[in-house]
Amino acid sequence: MSPHILVLGGTTEARHLAADLAARPGVRVTTSLAGRVSKPGAVEGDVRIGGFGGAAGLADWLRAHHVDALVDATHPFAESITANAAEAATATGLPLLVLRRPGWQQGPEDRWHQVTSSAAAADLLPRLGHRVFLTTGRLGLAAFAHLADLHFVVRSVDPPEPPMPPDTEVLLSRGPFTVPDEKALLHAHRIDVLVTKDSGGQATAAKLTAARELALPVVVVRRPPLPRGVDAVRDVAGVLERLGLGGG
Repeated sequence: MSPHILVLGGTTEARHLAADLAARPGVRVTTSLAGRVSKPGAVEGDVRIGGFGGAAGLADWLRAHHVDALVDATHPFAESITANAAEAATATGLPLLVLRRPGWQQGPEDRWHQVTSSAAAADLLPRLGHRVFLTTGRLGLAAFAHLADLHFVVRSVDPPEPPMPPDTEVLLSRGPFTVPDEKALLHAHRIDVLVTKDSGGQATAAKLTAARELALPVVVVRRPPLPRGVDAVRDVAGVLERLGLGGG
C-alpha cells in the first residue's frame, strides 16, 4: 500500500518537501495550509486549506485519511499547531517529524537583545530607539499597540489587522530580500531599531546583516520550545531519511 504523508505546511521547506515526496513513485503527500496567507505558493501533491479543529480534529483526520506519518513543517512560531500535532501523533500512534530550519546565530558585531516574547520586545523598545522596523508578522502587532510614542514600519506579506500601534506605516512585500535593499530601506525610513522573530533561513536574513553593518540594535524574539519528547529535523533531506525515503 502506498504511504500517505501529511505535511503541515506554509514554509519554503514544506513546499520543497512536498515536491520531493510527490516525485517519488508510490508516495502520496497531502499538504495542509492554515489559510492565513492570501496567495500561498504552488504546492505539489494534494492540498487542503484550513484548520482541523484542534488536536482531536487532526487525529480524526489522520485516521480517516489513512495517514502513515505526520510532518510538521510550519513556521517555528506556530506553537499551537506544533502542540496539536504532537498530541494527535500520540493519540494515533503515528510518527511525528518536526522540520525546522536552524535559527540565526549572533555574531560578535551584532547588537542583539534576545527576549522570549513579543511583549518583552515591546518593553525594551522605548530604551533602544523611536523609529522601529517591525518584522514579527501581521498577527503579532497587538503586543506593540500601546506604544503610541514610537513610529513603526511594519513589513508583511498581507495587510495586518488591528490592534496595532497608532503610528504605523505598512510595507507589503515578500522575501527574499537583499542586503543593499534592506540597508536602503533602513536609511529611507530612518530606522534606529529592528525587531524580528528568530525565523531562521536566508530569505529574510539580509535585514540582520544590514542592521549589523549600520550598527543598529536588534531585538530578537527567541523560538518557543518544542513539546516534550519532540525533536527537530534540520532539513528536507533529514526528513526523507527519517521516513525511510532518503537517497532520491
